[in-house]
Amino acid sequence: MHLYLGNDPRTLYLITDEKDEILGRPRRALVFREGQGKSQVVVEFLPTREVNQNSLIKLTTRTVKGCLGLISIDNDIFLAVVTSATEVGNTRPSTISPESVARIHEVGFYSITSATWDDPLLNESTLGPEAIDTAFRENYKSSPVFEHPCMPLTKIMSSGTFYYALEPTWDLSSRLAVRLARDAASSRDIGIFDERFVWNEYILRSLLDFRERLDFYEREELDRCQFLILAIQGYVGVFQMPLRAPPTDGSPTIATLALISRLGWKRAGTRFNTRGVDDDGNCANFVETETVFSTDSHCISYVQVRGSIPLFWEQQGLQTFGQRIQITRPHASQPAFERHLAHLMEEYGSIHAINLLGTKENEALLTNSYARHLQTAKSALGDDLGITHFDFHNAVRIGGHEDVIGNLPRIESISDNIDRFGYSMCDASTDEIITEQKGVFRTNCLDCLDRTNFVQDILSKTTLEQYLALVRREWLASIQLWSSHRELWAENGDALSRIYAGTGALNTSFTRSGKRTLAGVLSDATKSVSRAYINNFQDKGKQVAIDMFLGNLSDQRQVTIFDPIHDTSATLMIGTWNLNGRITSESLIPWLFPRNAQDEPDMIVLGFQEIVPLTAQQILQTDPEKRRLWEKKVMDNIERNAERKSRYVLLRSEQLVGTALFVIVKEELTSVIRNVEGATRKTGLRGMSGNKGAVGIRLDYHDTNFCFLTAHLAAGHANVEERNADYRTISNGLHFQKGKTISSHENVVWLADTNYRIDMENAELQHAMDTGDAFGGYEEGPLLFRPTYRYDLGTDVYDTSEKMRIPAWTDRILYRGPALDLTVYSRAELRGSDHKPVFGIFKADIRVVDTVKKAALSQLLLESIVSTKPGENLDEKLSRIALPNTVGELPAPSTDEKAWWDTPDGPGGVVSITEIQHMNLTRRGNPFESPIESPLSASPTTSDEELYNSALALQVPLVPVPVGARRPPPPPPRSSSGKD
Repeated sequence: MHLYLGNDPRTLYLITDEKDEILGRPRRALVFREGQGKSQVVVEFLPTREVNQNSLIKLTTRTVKGCLGLISIDNDIFLAVVTSATEVGNTRPSTISPESVARIHEVGFYSITSATWDDPLLNESTLGPEAIDTAFRENYKSSPVFEHPCMPLTKIMSSGTFYYALEPTWDLSSRLAVRLARDAASSRDIGIFDERFVWNEYILRSLLDFRERLDFYEREELDRCQFLILAIQGYVGVFQMPLRAPPTDGSPTIATLALISRLGWKRAGTRFNTRGVDDDGNCANFVETETVFSTDSHCISYVQVRGSIPLFWEQQGLQTFGQRIQITRPHASQPAFERHLAHLMEEYGSIHAINLLGTKENEALLTNSYARHLQTAKSALGDDLGITHFDFHNAVRIGGHEDVIGNLPRIESISDNIDRFGYSMCDASTDEIITEQKGVFRTNCLDCLDRTNFVQDILSKTTLEQYLALVRREWLASIQLWSSHRELWAENGDALSRIYAGTGALNTSFTRSGKRTLAGVLSDATKSVSRAYINNFQDKGKQVAIDMFLGNLSDQRQVTIFDPIHDTSATLMIGTWNLNGRITSESLIPWLFPRNAQDEPDMIVLGFQEIVPLTAQQILQTDPEKRRLWEKKVMDNIERNAERKSRYVLLRSEQLVGTALFVIVKEELTSVIRNVEGATRKTGLRGMSGNKGAVGIRLDYHDTNFCFLTAHLAAGHANVEERNADYRTISNGLHFQKGKTISSHENVVWLADTNYRIDMENAELQHAMDTGDAFGGYEEGPLLFRPTYRYDLGTDVYDTSEKMRIPAWTDRILYRGPALDLTVYSRAELRGSDHKPVFGIFKADIRVVDTVKKAALSQLLLESIVSTKPGENLDEKLSRIALPNTVGELPAPSTDEKAWWDTPDGPGGVVSITEIQHMNLTRRGNPFESPIESPLSASPTTSDEELYNSALALQVPLVPVPVGARRPPPPPPRSSSGKD
């Protein structure tokens, strides 16, 4: 395929050619041009015959291998394409469909929005894999003034460490056992992958969403064209070799040995910039490595993982060879630590950690903390979690590397788990799974590079020997097999080390040859010095480039794709309740389904405060047990609702000490709700304590995004400024993945115990909103219900204690967003707390891309405009466009001499009253609009009176229905000349 440029307007065309057609790829074009919105692109998938290639010019002479995605930088939008790649090999020749892998060598970034960067010298990459190490040694800050804005990304993507599957029929990001467990349709769907390892997911996401909106046949053709590339970073190596056949057959068996390392991107970065774990449990330098050995009989897969010690630790300042380690949160690492291990156990089964750190002061500090945290985690995660501490450097000092190779697999805790975990094996002819791997070793040293790679090589060889001992003992003596195995692991160590530390790995000379040589020692010393220089003086610039590529920068805006849209409407029930640390036995149905409304909400969003008592112990360590109890209680109450017609599922919940947020949706909506993420922000004790703070959950419902936030702001009648400060901390400091913030969402709802008070003299919250001190730009429905705080427990009586607190509206729902229309704002009369729960019912206009209408419209316009006659102008072509038959009869278009409404029966557009009474006034003005037969065609107002009446009657439509079209405006008045 080739990349072309068209002008008026500026458009990029990715078009397959004759060579692609020979390979079975359809002749199609993927077309990109700038949209009207910021960071918006219009994308079309067209047959090549519909593109006039005579008017196009090639942007690059290189053959394009595929598209990596779209990225917005400095107000320009760039298309990233692979311009050079080489085939590594077929990782599993025994299967019917090839599983070949290509290594990316060069990537180009081409602007969709500007001609500034069209100079071939700026776009054509000259950075091959051998030149990348040198390229990264250039200081990013000393870049020339006119350097291409994507040059840092080009350096990363052209470093020779990225790979992709050559055939769209298999998923390189997932290990063999996972792929074989999928059904036939899923196994060939490029939209199904392991999102931990696809590095270009952020820049490709909009195109993957575009792909999902195509109909089945178009999607299949798009996949066959191989326009979209899913890239992993790490290492892939393949060796094929003949192995001795049994005596009954003279021809040898051709075996394939492959090694695939997949580097995780969720905590990506360079050696001294990214260490340890993040709050979501993602650790630095996390790699899944899979050894694949296949013959014409069997294919086996053996998986190991590596990753930084999952604690909060770092190394700051100028680093040489005695790196100073600091554990930054020594008493607050346990939740993230357990989250990391829980993720691993959910993914792989049993986990046995092998810690290779030594007894020196720095490494011993990490080892001791690692052991303590893991021992605590075992009480929560069970006995399928274990650890072995092995002082690698001490073992090498005493007995050499040969001693490690011989003794490590004999350590009882390791040998037992080698036998227990086993490996995955399938029948080569049928892909039927025979046995599955039951657990993995998680190996680490300080950087998870040199020592880790050496030990993983040993474990891989030991497991492969176990398999060969069962099927072909004579292959155990194959020199070629084990030399290939050593070479693969040496190359793997070098590749992963270059990514994380900037140089090749240490000890690889021994891995390759089995001997420790003087040349190897000198090479390792040189690498150590180079690492110190690169890590201290160059990696900060590289880290910024990595974050830009992954969308981690806070000011980044993800590229969106424009499609024709129509509106649907959904109903959201939003509720907030301060529980005062109590579990109530009363029914929640009056709150969840107010007064048994005839229709049901599509989404129920519940915010809780003080879900646990705010004791010192709870503040230090969040207790999820109460949250789980409330999850069960809410779902049980929904199930018990006799009026319920739909099934509901808990989409996601999130907790920060006593603040929790639940998002519950109709079961059938789970397929159209995507990108669900949770985040928290502490505000207590100046951001150090979670007794006050916020929890947020964001999601995309079809093509409309929502952000829901529940919060517990500073208490106290007079502490207005503290509450304002809490709001600002949350608003500015709560972040989701890929740089998404609260303000980056179209529709935001706060359901919270704001602690702002209202009495006869002072309305704190409204004042803060009016002055912009807090909740600027948000709306709130009229408070037509009684104050919600504070009540004597179990009663409807306001506070009779010694404090005699003034009744106040502390529990509030505030919102902003074009899709939201509040119809009900009230409270439920529950008595389980000293607060009353509050609820709001919203109608929300949901955007849904209609690909059928888009395709029909595109085809109609294209055929009408492209087919021209000599001397014909655009106005004449457009005037002859024939609309679909479903539109009905329309008047002829106006001309300079005659208007469409000026007819013999009604000169000047005058129509008699009798004729109006017989007119079909509901005729649609836009043939591509949604049907007008909709109960939501006219949104109710949000006046106090209407909301009050709605709160009493609660007659609100709760089922998503298309929004009706607006009638066209009346024609403009005619001039005295009778012309337009």
